[in-house]
Formats: sequence, structure tokens, C-alpha cells
Amino acid sequence: NAGTEADVYISVYGERGDTGSRQLLRSQKSRNFLKGQTDIFAVEAVHLGRLYKIVIGHNGLGSGNGWFLDKVVIKDPITDLDYTFLCHRWLDQGQDDGKIARELPVTDASTFPGRQELECKREKTWAAEKWKFQKGMTLQFYNRLTRGFICLYPDNRVDALGDKKNKYGKVFSMWMYA
Repeated sequence: NAGTEADVYISVYGERGDTGSRQLLRSQKSRNFLKGQTDIFAVEAVHLGRLYKIVIGHNGLGSGNGWFLDKVVIKDPITDLDYTFLCHRWLDQGQDDGKIARELPVTDASTFPGRQELECKREKTWAAEKWKFQKGMTLQFYNRLTRGFICLYPDNRVDALGDKKNKYGKVFSMWMYA
């Protein structure tokens, strides 16, 4: 359910102005915005110079209107430059932060694919793993040193003795980055 049937709009901003809100209508694919699909659109506009951000979103209408957007790449035919705008988030009133529009800055070519991509992978991992931290969940961490489990209970108790048995079923691997 990562695709959408809602109407999708984009505004592109550059050093010489912006396109205004444009609906993305005709992709080179038969159906737009399907899960795992790359859609390609031609948008006519005056040359905006160097691009620095986009605003992309949808109208929230239609069944299954929530949408997970990975990234947007804009190819400038005049300068032959590619501008990448990373998202890796939901545009969905019922997911993530509930927003159906996102303002995305251009990804600096000097940091891509290094630090910026690593940050996006971290955010993507957190989006998939954050359910484990909901209220009422018992968390357990495997301690390689003691070869036991440390449990954090919903009532704020901590079992840090390193019990050798896995009392709660499955062990989750987790990496925390600060």
C-alpha cells in the first residue's frame, strides 16, 4: 500500500523563480504512482536556474491515498544537470507525521551518496522499526558480553541481569545512531 491513486502535485523552486503548483498527470507508465515503480513526467516551465527545493504532495482523495515517496530526480535539459530530492517518507494522513505534502531541499552533490544517503537509510530503518517502541511493548536486547538478554518492560522495570534464556520469543537486532 505504498502507492497512491490521489492527484499528485509538485512545485519546483530555483534561483529565478518557481513553476507554481503543477499536477503530475501523464507518466510514461500506464498507471501512476504504484508501489516500487519509477514514474517519469515531462513538466514544461521557463528555465529556473539552479534548483534548490521542491514541494510535492497530493490531494488526499481516493481509496488508499497514502503514498511512500522515495525520491524525486529532476533532469534539467538545458544544463544537463540532475537534481535529487530525497524523501524516504510517507505522504499520508494516517502514517508518519500525517502530512500529505513535503518540502524537500536539493541533495548536495558533494554529500551524496555518502552522509545524506546514510541519514536516509537511518530514517527508513527507524520508520520500519519504531513500532517496537510503542507504549506497552517489552523490549529486549541481547548482550554479547554476558550472552544474556536485557529487558525493558512497559511498567518501567529493567531486567539487566542478563538472563541466558529468551523468555519472550524473538531477538531483534537494533542499531542506534546519534
